[in-house]
Amino acid sequence: MTNVTEPEIIPGAEAWSSAGGDVGVLVLHGYTGNPVSMRPLAEKLAAEGYAIELPRLPGAGTTWQDLARTTWRDWAREGIAAFERLRARTGTQVLLGLSAGATLALHLAETRPDDAAGLVLVNPSVMTRDPRVKLMPILKYVLPSVPGLGNDIAKPGADEKPYSRNPVRAAASLIEFMRLVRQHLGEVTAPTLVLTSRQDHVVETENSAIVLESIASEDTEQVWLERSYHVATLDYDAEVIAQRAVAFIRRITET
Repeated sequence: MTNVTEPEIIPGAEAWSSAGGDVGVLVLHGYTGNPVSMRPLAEKLAAEGYAIELPRLPGAGTTWQDLARTTWRDWAREGIAAFERLRARTGTQVLLGLSAGATLALHLAETRPDDAAGLVLVNPSVMTRDPRVKLMPILKYVLPSVPGLGNDIAKPGADEKPYSRNPVRAAASLIEFMRLVRQHLGEVTAPTLVLTSRQDHVVETENSAIVLESIASEDTEQVWLERSYHVATLDYDAEVIAQRAVAFIRRITET
């Protein structure tokens, strides 16, 4: 019998959960990132009494080669599993995601509109104008990886512990996922808070406008993050994100 060893997880990139009250928040990290980018925000939400599930999505927090063996279906499967764990112990659930984590949150809201009480989206991604996208169908067969996208953070010393390489095959699947999610944005009806960095070197800021213009929710908020780059949850506006998220969650869940 062959022994299968589990991949070594980057310190701090482990999945995390916290007990809390009847309102739960599913916290989702981005592509090539891991729970490191979301842990401080998750802990602040937990301190406010919310139950938390912060999963480590398949391929995250180990090596980029592990990520290369996954697709958006794997990420969505784990997102659903974490959501079910949260539903098992809470009566109301809110979805919160950064970047591709926000894409996944939107996907869950599209496919399970009766289950999501609200969405908090930080620099969501549903499209890209990167010219390399057109070459993805070919590149994924001949080019294993390209330089990574991580640590787009204005604050000195902040580190999301991202991969140094971006696996092309997984990136191609992410592009497919974004297209799918964008096509179904009109099926999102839950109250939605979108927080967008003025300067983002990974995701075009127009993504937020596309989301807000396309979803069917009658309750939307837009907050501009003036001092942060893409990984805003670890940047100068981290406290702004936490405060606005808590205020939004309280408003939509307290009767």
